[in-house]
Amino acid sequence: MSDPHRDRDPDRELVEAASEGDVSEHDPEHDPEHGHDHDPDRGPGGAPDDRPVHSEPVDLGAAVAGSRVLPLGTDGILIETEGLDESLALFGALLAQPVAGILDVVPAPRTVAVRFLPALLPVASLMSVVRSLPNSRDAATEGRLVEIPVHYDGVDLDEVARLSGLSPDEVVDRHTAATYTVAFTGFAPGFAYLSGGDPDLAVPRRSSPRTHVPAGAVALAGEFSGVYPRESPGGWQIVGRTDVPLWDLAERVPALLQPGMRVRFVEALTEPTATPEADEGTVTATATPPAPGGAAPRPERALVVAAPGPHSILEDLGRPGRSGLGVSRSGAMDHRALREANRLVGAATGSAALEMAYGGLRAAARGDLVLAVSGAPVPITIDGASGPRTAAIGAAFALDDGDVLTVGAPPRGVYSYLAVRGGWDVEPVLDSASGDVLAHLGPERLRAGDELGVGHAWSESVAAAAPDAQPSVSAPDEVTFLDVVLGPRDDWFTPAAVERLTTQRWTVTGQSNRIGLRLEGDVPLDRAVEGELPSEATVSGALQVPPSGQPVLFMADHPVTGGYPVVACVVGDQLDRAAQVPVGAQVRFRVVPGPELGAGRRGGRRDAHLDERLAAERGVEQ
Repeated sequence: MSDPHRDRDPDRELVEAASEGDVSEHDPEHDPEHGHDHDPDRGPGGAPDDRPVHSEPVDLGAAVAGSRVLPLGTDGILIETEGLDESLALFGALLAQPVAGILDVVPAPRTVAVRFLPALLPVASLMSVVRSLPNSRDAATEGRLVEIPVHYDGVDLDEVARLSGLSPDEVVDRHTAATYTVAFTGFAPGFAYLSGGDPDLAVPRRSSPRTHVPAGAVALAGEFSGVYPRESPGGWQIVGRTDVPLWDLAERVPALLQPGMRVRFVEALTEPTATPEADEGTVTATATPPAPGGAAPRPERALVVAAPGPHSILEDLGRPGRSGLGVSRSGAMDHRALREANRLVGAATGSAALEMAYGGLRAAARGDLVLAVSGAPVPITIDGASGPRTAAIGAAFALDDGDVLTVGAPPRGVYSYLAVRGGWDVEPVLDSASGDVLAHLGPERLRAGDELGVGHAWSESVAAAAPDAQPSVSAPDEVTFLDVVLGPRDDWFTPAAVERLTTQRWTVTGQSNRIGLRLEGDVPLDRAVEGELPSEATVSGALQVPPSGQPVLFMADHPVTGGYPVVACVVGDQLDRAAQVPVGAQVRFRVVPGPELGAGRRGGRRDAHLDERLAAERGVEQ
């Protein structure tokens, strides 16, 4: 999905690094998320935006009254703003006055996304809340100034000096003189785009990105400064380094920087000295010593992995409401199948289960275990002391100590879920046991030799077998229909392209994974607007369209923000169905009504058949 005319940035390079988690072999240049986000050389999302950030009060009433409000699926809206000031003011006001039913708020340079529970907070009520917000920012973020000590010995310092026409010392002086604002977070936990720097330091990225940029690298690109939160590929110009962790799971709030905060870089002293007393409201960040470690005890009951299959990873229902930290929800690709597997073994339905893409698991039991599999209908074989036997999907079965479990490939569908009575013993990260392949949070994908320990969680009675209740999953030769709500950026595409979205078939390609399904149609979608889109929030189910015109359907581990237009969003309760469409199968999209935002609020275009459809707005499974 790469575009040779579009430069690389950390968002793209980090997502390519996540391609190790793909369910099929492919070139990282064709990762489904490749090219999704901003181009710092041209400002956020590639769009020129060199306006300074101010902190004067914003008239939210006037700003919201004149804004377009666009649908973001059935449980989200995207409010356009005049710029970063208005976005941060609206974001802060929503944080300062929590409203029951609002799930998440994501600011961006020219938009604020709000996800909500329609059953608890109807969209009309949400709009009334937005229009009545006071003119303020959240004091917990806007009033906080974080100082980050930097050793200015970066490998690109001389190059930045050459590009800016300054001396290296002048570059350091200019960089430390500015007070930055966290404009938004994006591609990775802990990474913040810092706006408000000296215009003379607006330099392009390197022509050839590095394959490894160390954690703590302080870098420049376009109008932004940033600090790499972890080692990754990257193409920004490195001017220094800091020992301060930008992301620390040992902290109550893992992300040091969040939208609306202010940041000042200070040149680190070469000799140890007493820390000067900071101004009130200023936090001087310091390095965190490593936590003591130790070998984990060997679990008494476990599943010992001999072969993990193409992609197996522990998942629960995810970690919603963490977008402000740069973290998407993640969680199981098929929520319904995960809940069913847990129900069958008497576990809490939201417990973690082993998500297996295309089966392939072989593992031995240590101790006696009770298991169940739901989702894609995989063949299950057990080799024990009395010989081989089979187990049925959709029913609990027992493993004796030493039995070997083999899970084959499904004839249809993609994801199967293996639950255990007592629950898998896994340490939660941000209140979830889900593995996020993009953010590198939670459990890693399973490898040969891993041991899945079994816990002692309270359990109900084992549920009755229900093989006929398994959710329908698609075969490779079938066409799956998915309902979509147009927008938020359907007006960036020609009418013919919007029509083509729903009339032609789209094939799921082999470059699909938990981040997204890369789709391919006979005719790509043509853009009506050729400019670059400032980065804005994305959601699971978003159909983002890169320059190739071939859509990417964002799934569980999608990025928090993206810089290509989203033409439509798959209805939330159909994401389980979308997840089970295998490589090579085809999908068709059908337009259904989205939130009723009032006349003229959608951006000027409605689907020709939208008013003919009387289907009720679908709810979102939480």
